[in-house]
Amino acid sequence: MNAVIDQIGDLAEAGEKMIERLRRKAFLPESRKELNVRFGIAEAAQLLGCSTNRIRMAEDDGRLPPAPPTENGRRPGYTVEELLNMRSVLGASPERAPLDIPAIVAVQNFKGGVGKSTVTCHLAHYFAVQGYRVLVVDCDSQATTTTLFGFNPHFNIQREETLYPYLSIDPTQTDLLYAVKHTAWPNVDLIPSNLELFDVEYELAAAGSDGGSVLAARFRKLKKGLADLARNYDIVLLDPPPALGTISLAVMQAANALLVPLAATTPDFCSTVQFLSMMDQVLAQLRQAGIDVDYQFIRLICSKYDANDPSHAMVRAILEQSFGPALLPVPILESAEISHAALRMMSVYELERPIGTPRTHKRCRANLDEALGQVEALVRQSWGRVTPAREEDIVNAA
Repeated sequence: MNAVIDQIGDLAEAGEKMIERLRRKAFLPESRKELNVRFGIAEAAQLLGCSTNRIRMAEDDGRLPPAPPTENGRRPGYTVEELLNMRSVLGASPERAPLDIPAIVAVQNFKGGVGKSTVTCHLAHYFAVQGYRVLVVDCDSQATTTTLFGFNPHFNIQREETLYPYLSIDPTQTDLLYAVKHTAWPNVDLIPSNLELFDVEYELAAAGSDGGSVLAARFRKLKKGLADLARNYDIVLLDPPPALGTISLAVMQAANALLVPLAATTPDFCSTVQFLSMMDQVLAQLRQAGIDVDYQFIRLICSKYDANDPSHAMVRAILEQSFGPALLPVPILESAEISHAALRMMSVYELERPIGTPRTHKRCRANLDEALGQVEALVRQSWGRVTPAREEDIVNAA
C-alpha cells in the first residue's frame, strides 16, 4: 500500500489516543463523567417558579431533606438530583401529561460546522435543568454528541451499543431499550454512536433491487422504536448525520419537530437553503411512498452569532427577511465559554465555575437560557400548554 495512504490510519490512531487522554484528564478519578454543578437557593427557587421561603419552609417541616451543610458559612447549593426531588415534592415538575405526545426533535442541517452537536448537547442539558426527562439519540457515525457526553466512541462504545443492531439488514434487536445508557445527568439518557454505525448505510446501499422496500421498512422501524421508547421521556433529541443518507432520511420521518441550526454567514445561508429545498423534495417523495411525515414545528436558530461582527448582522437581516417567523428571534451567541467547555467535553450547564470571567459566563448562560427557552416554549405549545408563571410574578402582579 502507498506509504502516504498509510499515514491516514496512523493519524486516526494518534488522534483517537489523544481523545482518550483528554477524556481521562477531564473525568478523573474514574475516567467517568460526573456532574458536580450546584444551584444556590435563589437560582433553585427561580427554576422551580417559587419563593426561597417556600423551599426553606419545606426543609423546616420535613417535606424536603434538611438544607445542605454550610461550607465556610455558605450553603454549597443543590444538585440536579436534589432539584428533581424538590420539583416532585413542591409540585413544580414540567413533565408532560400522559396524553401529551413526547417531543421528538431532529437537530438537522446538511452543512457541517454549524454547531449541530453543540446545540443538541446544550439543549439536552437546558431541558434537564428545567426538570424534563430527556433522551438524546446520536445518529451520526462521527459521534460528536457521544463524545460530549463523556464516552469515547472508539474505546468505550461497541457497534452493538449503537442503533446498528436495530437498523441493520440482519437485526439482532427488536426494540431500542438495549442501547439506552445513563449519563452523568439523572434525567438525561443517551443512545450513543460510533464509526461502525455507518455500516447501516453500506448495507442498505447494497440491498440491490429490493432496496426501496428495505429502506421504507427501516424508516418505519426507527419511528416505531423511538415512539415506543419516548413513552418514558418528555423530550427526545435526535442528532443525525450532516448529509442526506439512509439514517438522515429515517430521522426525518421519525421526528415530529425540526430544529435547523445555522451560522450567520453567506455560505451557511446558501447551504441551508439547499438543505430546505432538498428536504422539501425528499419529504414529498416519502409521502408518495406512503410514509407519513408530520412536524409540530419547524424552526431555524442562528448559532455562533457574533453581535460585534457587522457581517453577521447583515446576514442575520437576510435570514429574517427570508425565513420570517420560522427563524427564532434570539440567536445563540458566539462565546469563549462554550468553546472552553467543549475542550473539557462539557456543556456550559455542566461547569461548576466560570472558565473565563464571571461576567462572560453569566452572559453566555443567560443567552443560552433565553435562546433554548424558545424551543421549550414551542414544545409546551405542542402540548397545549404555556410556560407556568412564577409564584413571585403572580404575587407581584396582584
